[in-house]
Amino acid sequence: MAKYIAQRIVAMLLTLFIIITIGFMVIRLMPGGIFDEAVDMTFEQKAALEAKYNLDKPIPIQYALFLKGLVLEGDWGTSLKMHINVPVWDIIKTKIPVTLYINFFALLISLPLGIAFGIVAAIRKNTMTDYLISFMVVIFISVPSFIFATLLQYFVAFRAGWFPIIFDATSVGFEKFRGLALPILALSLGPIARVTRYLRAELAETINSDFMLLAKTKGLTERQATINHGIRNSMLPLMNIIVPMFTGIMGGSLVIETIFSIPGMGGIMVKSINAPDYTVTLAALIFYSLISLITVLIVDLSYGIIDPRVRMGGKK
Repeated sequence: MAKYIAQRIVAMLLTLFIIITIGFMVIRLMPGGIFDEAVDMTFEQKAALEAKYNLDKPIPIQYALFLKGLVLEGDWGTSLKMHINVPVWDIIKTKIPVTLYINFFALLISLPLGIAFGIVAAIRKNTMTDYLISFMVVIFISVPSFIFATLLQYFVAFRAGWFPIIFDATSVGFEKFRGLALPILALSLGPIARVTRYLRAELAETINSDFMLLAKTKGLTERQATINHGIRNSMLPLMNIIVPMFTGIMGGSLVIETIFSIPGMGGIMVKSINAPDYTVTLAALIFYSLISLITVLIVDLSYGIIDPRVRMGGKK
């Protein structure tokens, strides 16, 4: 198992290196210079700024300098447009917690609820309960999260007044949770539906399999066989959708943060692209990539818990 973990970590770091490399090259090869729109600056002033931030050097050298600073010194660079001369880390370190808050809470809500609804739908297949859950699944999958966010903001926040319309960045404790409750809910509906649909299909097929029939002939009730064998065997394929599901949540939060005026990484990334601010955009890209890769790593390691064959393969 230790060998398996080491291999997964090395693969994650290699993937992150490739993403950073491609992202850096694509951002720097975009047409136009970062100071082209600065009409109040002379040519000499623009040239001096480009030299100060190494923008006058060849792109491979720029990349080598950036990678050296990031790996050896923990230097994410300096903002060139949004907050001139301010270190990028000082900009994003206050934005990361709120983005992680809404994304991880959305994931933590989606998994148990999706699993619960999927189990109920599979056990009560072709009943009114199953039809109702399936109908809601279709609605939640078909409608984008920002539509739910807008509807929740209007009906629940504006008309009913139960929650704040716009998130207050100065709020703490329960008020902070109230301000983020609707964004978290809007991000959770789609993933809940995807988990429900996937698990229902897997568990319904597992319940009718031969090993489940064998378990019942050995004296287990249908409930015992489903809980002890059916659900666990259906959970392994479910792990395959967690990574794209979490990536979808992260992508949806870019829009949701804008709708609710949440000062998170989503807003920073959008603003840095429009600025344009190369260093901030790259830092946001690294953040989202790192979170996604860590999720992949957790899912890969969880295979060793769910499937004993992975643990045996790791020992070899």
